[in-house]
Amino acid sequence: MISSGIQTAAYLFASILFILSLGGLSSQESAKRGVIYGIVGMAIAILSTVLGSGVNGHIYIIIALAIASVIGLIVARKVEMTSMPQLVAILHSFVGLAAVLVGFGSYLDPHTQELHGSEHTIHLVEVFIGVFIGAITFTGSIIAWGKLDGKIMSKALAYKGRHVVNIILMIIISVLGVMFVKAPETTGLMQLIIMTGIASFIGVMLVMAIGGADMPVVVSMLNSYSGWAAAAAGFMLGNDLLIVTGALVGSSGAILSIIMCEAMNRSFISVIFGGFGNTSNSTSKAMEGEVTSANHVEVSQMLKEAKSVVIVPGYGMAVAKAQYPIYDLVKRLQADGKEVRFGIHPVAGRLPGHMNVLLAEASVPYDIVLEMDEVNPDLPSTDLVMVIGANDIVNPAALEDEGSPIYGMPVIEVWNAKKVIVMKRSMAAGYAGIENPLFYKENTDMLYGDAKQSVDELIKNY
Repeated sequence: MISSGIQTAAYLFASILFILSLGGLSSQESAKRGVIYGIVGMAIAILSTVLGSGVNGHIYIIIALAIASVIGLIVARKVEMTSMPQLVAILHSFVGLAAVLVGFGSYLDPHTQELHGSEHTIHLVEVFIGVFIGAITFTGSIIAWGKLDGKIMSKALAYKGRHVVNIILMIIISVLGVMFVKAPETTGLMQLIIMTGIASFIGVMLVMAIGGADMPVVVSMLNSYSGWAAAAAGFMLGNDLLIVTGALVGSSGAILSIIMCEAMNRSFISVIFGGFGNTSNSTSKAMEGEVTSANHVEVSQMLKEAKSVVIVPGYGMAVAKAQYPIYDLVKRLQADGKEVRFGIHPVAGRLPGHMNVLLAEASVPYDIVLEMDEVNPDLPSTDLVMVIGANDIVNPAALEDEGSPIYGMPVIEVWNAKKVIVMKRSMAAGYAGIENPLFYKENTDMLYGDAKQSVDELIKNY
């Protein structure tokens, strides 16, 4: 057992490490160091909590930690990078469920009933809010996992009057909250259970109403929710470190979500309350032009003739694990004196920073990986753009078609280059379910097939 003074110092040190961890994750060069800070900080947090005063049943805690650690190691080793968004989403659901269980446990704790006056009222408010946030996070994260894994349709489920329904449900929850706080002893349990059910329903409907194009923002948003759920659990348990950690995660997730919404020219509120990505809009322009295709030999010749090349990766690259042969191709092009860069859209893939992680995994140098705002101005002077498995993030309809669901969303304007090669398995629409007029432009050729196999063929023919 350790004294409260040592525990406080350990908590303070762990909090500093968590802040350094978030700071390290702000750039690719320092990301690994940031992860190490986070791991060390969490180890210190767990040890100082388990060994703190008032904690009993150490043997059960150790067994639970051991089992959870083994499960975590197995999952981390087995999960492919393409499934990482799903893993992140389902892990967020665990945090929400934990907050719900902590809330019920705290309410039924005899110590809670010994509190009086304002102290008792404040604690009940903490319990009610904590369970509310946790329930929304739990069910919302499960729906996000289902959408990302293809088990639930990615199309936005929007019905008339949904906002009115949500407002009515929030009013009911507010009334239940007042009744819960005023209920003597544990007689407010029924109100807490009913609120949990309503909050769970709200979590489902909120994420169901969000379309596929917004899923990276949803993952980031749920990360924020899980942070606030953890902070609420910290208040219920009286754990300062959990409050600090939850606030850090919650605020950073919210800031990231807002930044991503700004990059998409979308309002944060409109994304949260859904409807984006719904393909039922009948005012979209009809596709004009003819789709043309090229073979591997022809594309290889284009690469030989090009002096500057920009590669725009998307989720298709992740599925095919094509980042490794792509970098091999890049090195060959650079050896011939060609300028090669990558253009990354803020919401490419299905997780914030998804493409950056994949390219870093293949040891692609950071200095040739550019953000959308950096690469767009240079595209008119670029000889060749290779779009690998991306769709919605290079869709001209975002700028040209006011009837498109993604109108106003900044995209990588690949069609401004002299030549565009789009590598896809088929002409199928992207994750947002929106047709792409890029495929019909005169300077665009399609190269059909698996991205990894296609790049391998390009290397052979180069």
